[in-house]
Order: sequence, then C-alpha cells, then structure tokens
Amino acid sequence: MNLIPIYPEIFLIIATSIILLIDMYLSDKQRSITYALSLVTLAVCGAISYVYLMIGETSYIFGNMVVVDPMANLMKLFSYLAVGVTLVYSRSYVAARGIVNDKLGGEFYVLALFSLAGQMVMISGSNLLIIYLGLELMSLSLYALVALRREHTQSTEAAMKYFILGALASGFLLYGMSMLYGATGSLDLADIVKVSMSGTANRTILVFGIVFVVAGLAFKLGVVPFHMWVPDVYQGAPTAVTLLLGGAPKLATFVITVRLLVEGLLPLAFDWQQMLMVLAILSLAIGNITAIIQTNLKRMLAYSTISQMGFVLLGLLSGVTDGNGFSAVNAYSSAMFYTITYVMTTLGTFGIIMLLSRSGFEAENIDDLKGLNQRSPWFALVMMLFMFSLAGVPPMMGFYAKLSVLQAVLGTGHIWLAVLAVLFSLIGAYYYLRVIKVMYFDAPATTEKIVANTDMRVVLSLNGAAVVALGLMPGALMTACETAVGQSLRAFVRTLY
Repeated sequence: MNLIPIYPEIFLIIATSIILLIDMYLSDKQRSITYALSLVTLAVCGAISYVYLMIGETSYIFGNMVVVDPMANLMKLFSYLAVGVTLVYSRSYVAARGIVNDKLGGEFYVLALFSLAGQMVMISGSNLLIIYLGLELMSLSLYALVALRREHTQSTEAAMKYFILGALASGFLLYGMSMLYGATGSLDLADIVKVSMSGTANRTILVFGIVFVVAGLAFKLGVVPFHMWVPDVYQGAPTAVTLLLGGAPKLATFVITVRLLVEGLLPLAFDWQQMLMVLAILSLAIGNITAIIQTNLKRMLAYSTISQMGFVLLGLLSGVTDGNGFSAVNAYSSAMFYTITYVMTTLGTFGIIMLLSRSGFEAENIDDLKGLNQRSPWFALVMMLFMFSLAGVPPMMGFYAKLSVLQAVLGTGHIWLAVLAVLFSLIGAYYYLRVIKVMYFDAPATTEKIVANTDMRVVLSLNGAAVVALGLMPGALMTACETAVGQSLRAFVRTLY
C-alpha cells in the first residue's frame, strides 16, 4: 500500500508521541524544549504538505477512504500555520497561568498537536467513518484543553458545556451519516453520490439524513441556532485554548462540509442549500446584533465568529444554481478564502488579548484596551488592522473576502440575500469600530509596560502585515484556492466514471 501521501499524518502522530515521552522528563524550566519541538514538528509537516501541493496530484488510498488532493494539502498548510502561530502567542500566557508546569507538564502542546492530527484526518476523509473518527480525535483533544484549568470554576463550566453540546452535535452528525448509509448502502462519498445520481435511493431518507448532517456541521461551525456553546466556551476557556478552538478547527470543519455536502450530496444541492441559507441569515442577524451589547471582548468575538461563519455559508450555498454547477469553483473557493481570512485575523486578535494579559489579570473586557495607543502605538495599530479586516473595511483582506463571497451570491441571482448580508455587515462594523475608539480615544486604565517575547512580537507584527498585504494583493491566495478547489472537484468527478 502506498503510504507516501499520508506521511504528514504519520510523522505528526509519531513526533507528538515522542514529544509526550520527552516532556515527562523535563522540569518546568525546560518546558521551552517541548515548545520548540512542537514548532519543528509543524515545520516538517508543512514542508511535506507544501511539496505535495506543488505536485498537484490527487491520491486515493485505503480503498478510497482517504484522499490527499490539492484542497487537502492547502488547508493542511494553513492548519499548521494556525496551530504554530497559536503556540507562539500562547507560550507566555500558559506559563504565567500554570497551564504548562511541573504538575500538568506540556499537555497543552501535546493536546494541540493531537487535535491537529484529528483535523488532518478530517481534511483527508473521503469516507463517512474516517471523517467521523477525525472529528472525534480533534474534539476529544479540545475538550481536554478547555478543562485544563481544573481549579478554575469558569473553565470547568465551559468544558462541561462544550463536552455535552459537542457530544450532541456528534450524535446528530453520526445519526445523519447512518441514514445516508441506510439509503445508499455505502460509507464512501463517491458511492453515495453515484447512488444519489442514479435515483435508486429513497429520497425521503436522504433528505432526513442531510438535515441531521447539516445540523451536526452547524454545531461545529457555531452557526445559529446551534451556536449556544460558542460565547460561553470562548469566554470560559483560557484565551490560548479559545484561539485553538476558533482557529484551525474552522478550516477542518469547512473542508468536511465541502466533502459531505458538495462531493457526497451534490445531486441534492437544492435541499441543503436552502438549509444553509436559513442558517446564514440567522447567523448574520443574531451574531451581529447580539455582539453590539457585549462588554466582554472574548464574548463579543464569539458572536463575531457566528456572523463570520454566516458569510462562509453564503459562499457554500452559491455553488449550484437551477441545477447548474458552472459557478461552483468560484463559490467554494470564495468560501475557502473567507475561512482562511477569518482564521488569520482571529489569530492576531486573540494574540493581542494574550499580549495584554499578565499574571493574575485577563484582558477580557473591551475596557481593558483603553488607551492602548498611548501604551503601545504599534500594537494598537496592529489591533486596528485586525478590527478593520473583520469589519470588511478596504484595503484589508477581510474586505476582499466579503466582496468575493457577495459576488458569488449575486451570481445565483439572490440580490436580496447580498443586500441583507451588506446591511448586517454595516451593523457589525459598529462593535469593531467601538474597539478602535476605546484604544485611541479613551484614557488608559493603567500605564504598565507591555511585555512580550521577541517571537510573539515578530509573529504578531507579521500577522498584521499579512492582513494588509493580502488585502492589497489577494490574487495569489485566491488563485491558490480556486486551483485547489477546481483540481480536487475534477479529481473527485473522475472517480465516479
């Protein structure tokens, strides 16, 4: 059997297991070794996936249960980047709060890498069972991460909510998958779409299966009305863990949404696109309106995430119009670009929150950013760039991301939907601009010097620069998304004949 396409997964799991063993023998002062080994592991995985991406081939292994295509390789690269940047931002934060110490060891780094392994399995899954196994590997690691501060009441409460609602979401997804299996007699996405196209499957069972699958995916994306866990978990979890929740997992969830709905259930696109439309409108409305009244910054960003995921759904529901899929590549690549944009901006935003946090103090409220410009003009500027990007203000990359999704929506003829999205984006701009107003026009609550490691300062600055650069020159990333989606969908279609 050819295992070369899954070398990144094999290397990551072996390396993470070795890091766990090495960490057992390290003292608290030597914990930087675990941190360095984790980053090296991510770099090696990134190098392997980059080579595969440049080759541009699609490989199906394990009886077509696992696929390594350009879309998988591109999203894996950004997953490595997201987890790596999260570890850099979190290094001082987790040490100051005892999350990484002699008692707990380096579990934070190890669990982060194991959650990444689950995401990689999800991204390369071409079989319902493989996708579910990857999802559970990722979820179990994240459950443990949220609960790392066992003596912290708020973190324990957040972990319980996340675990219970996450298990409910997994149950929905698994039940939907079982109905798809019952209707088509197969767990492979290629076989499911063949049976769906042939018309021999019971359509009623298929549609019911889609309802539960969409509900499970909606839980993982955190869209309305399956969003109830997002603000509580974002607020209750340690900020470093919140970033692990809100970053790379969104990339993996986006890919399995494409795998399940686009690749596996494309003949039933009319049904699931209507469901996504309702979820998108509700998410844009409730996410943006509820965020306005929030005073806790992490909670505000949680509702912001809900509205941002609504935009991703707009891209996903624009691929097929009247049974015509000519605009599919453009629509799905715009949704992919938007997801990547959201993750990159979210990384920097929570990076700033962790930068301002110190031992015994969490910079969680919007008022904690008061006078940031007077304390550190550079990091106030970087935070302003992130807020402008999330709000969709040109020339930030968030503007181009919103524009590309809106163009895809207009291509379907749903002008009213595009107008609605713009109106809710204007409402959302208020709470992003409020953060900028607090940073630049309010008097600082403290004059304490902002202290950060060199690696964090450099990466945070590069993160801010990337948001501007990809807004001014989005062509390269958008082309990469279009190429990856196009090649992957064409390769999947070839397996059907």
